[in-house]
Amino acid sequence: MQKTIVLKLLPQEAEDSNSIKAHIAAAAGSKLQHITGFYPTKKSIDARGRQAYIHLTVQAFIDEPFHQRPALPIVYKDVHHAKHKVIIVGAGPAGLFAALQLIEQGIQPIILERGKDVRARRRDLAALNKEGTVNPESNYCFGEGGAGTYSDGKLYTRSNKRGSINKIFQVFTQFGAEEKIVYESHPHIGTNKLPQIITAMRAQIEASGGVFLFQKKVVDFVVKKNVITTVITADGDRFEGDAVILATGHSARDIFELLYHKKLLIEPKPFALGVRIEHPQSLIDAIQYHCTVRSEYLPPAAYSLVQQVNNKGVFSFCMCPGGIIAPAATNAGELVVNGWSPSKRNNPFANSGMVVNVGVADAMNDKDFRQLVKQNRWEADHPLLLMYFQQMVERKAFAAGGGNMVAPAQRMADFCNNKLSQSLPECSYLPGVNSALLQNILPAFIHKSLQQGFAEFGKKLHGYYTNEAIVVATESRTSSPVRIPRSTETLEHPQITNLYPCAEGAGYAGGIVSAAMDGEKVAKVIAGKLVNI
Repeated sequence: MQKTIVLKLLPQEAEDSNSIKAHIAAAAGSKLQHITGFYPTKKSIDARGRQAYIHLTVQAFIDEPFHQRPALPIVYKDVHHAKHKVIIVGAGPAGLFAALQLIEQGIQPIILERGKDVRARRRDLAALNKEGTVNPESNYCFGEGGAGTYSDGKLYTRSNKRGSINKIFQVFTQFGAEEKIVYESHPHIGTNKLPQIITAMRAQIEASGGVFLFQKKVVDFVVKKNVITTVITADGDRFEGDAVILATGHSARDIFELLYHKKLLIEPKPFALGVRIEHPQSLIDAIQYHCTVRSEYLPPAAYSLVQQVNNKGVFSFCMCPGGIIAPAATNAGELVVNGWSPSKRNNPFANSGMVVNVGVADAMNDKDFRQLVKQNRWEADHPLLLMYFQQMVERKAFAAGGGNMVAPAQRMADFCNNKLSQSLPECSYLPGVNSALLQNILPAFIHKSLQQGFAEFGKKLHGYYTNEAIVVATESRTSSPVRIPRSTETLEHPQITNLYPCAEGAGYAGGIVSAAMDGEKVAKVIAGKLVNI
């Protein structure tokens, strides 16, 4: 028989399959030799007490042959000569999973990616880290795989609202991800492993007949009688298809500008902005695991924090145990930081975004932004207001850093006391950090909210509030500051037939998994429509 069993194990027991089998036998009231096998379905860490435990749910096989975890049947069809073609703008998770789904449906995808492939992209990231030189088409946000490829690969989404999480995880494992992403509570692929997985996905798309084109920046499109007919790239090439999926990510400001100048409906979308904070990983381990030295059987500790401050949400974002802070700007003269971890999470620092919710009213209450609005004669209902606000803060951060992507920073307690740090602790941010008063960079409501938030976080995690931690500005690309609206039923833009806004750049996703599910969802809707043509 098969039985679902929940186990509470010591960390070392959870790493030993024989020990797990012994616990299964005890829980099932059976003999050890009757346990023919098992596979995990859920795994999480409980570190609330002095002793950390692993909660492990398994599918156990007792007195019957063991079978591997069941897999969904996925068949990629030959679409070299397919009747229908769909243009996909952007090769992030939404674009890739949309392409794979279209191939499943017998439709040929044509992917236009403004950046480079993952291998060539590495050289541009090296120049960004070492020289502070930004390639606006190839960076941490743009290029094959999108922002997630070199920014960790966290797969934390657990909602099936947009589609099947199990399907997304299975596709990742099919192309090289470890099986543990299926059952861990906080699955994570790792920046060192994602490029190979993305490359394998591209190979499948091309082998099936899909078209994958790099350095094809979309600069215009043709609309006739409210129907999109043609997509035009910067080199003058023109592409036609039965539909266009716009999956350009949260940082494609030129696409937002293009839609605005074509008088197509877009709207400001609240997002979050703040800083990235970094502690020694050993300190976070000690706080979370209540220990002096972390056990070799426990992963580097993570945290998730949220606090309401004056009716504003202050919260951690994209926490990276054993991680690195990276420069994520997409244009010269702007400074953006993000974080990532390798698969083993074995770097000596733990970093996390610490951000505050921002809406149009918040932006308009900032005196510097009001002056900018006045200078540019922007209307109060301008759909790109929050994008411009985001850009203003990034430019301030760049200037305060002194250039070459050097980031302005303070020690945590100094930040909370408005004190210029006389020295800064060691930091993983490769372009370097420069001591600065972040109150001169961050809007006042964000700065003050973070100050109070840090103090409250120190009460929740004793030892977290410390001058051993460094605060680096600015974390500003948490999500898109613009929404491209779409019909709830058809998923098309309300004004343009066959134009499908998709995932993070359109404001309908918030991470790799949700973006991938949204890509699949849009592809299925398009396929359903084309069947009748």
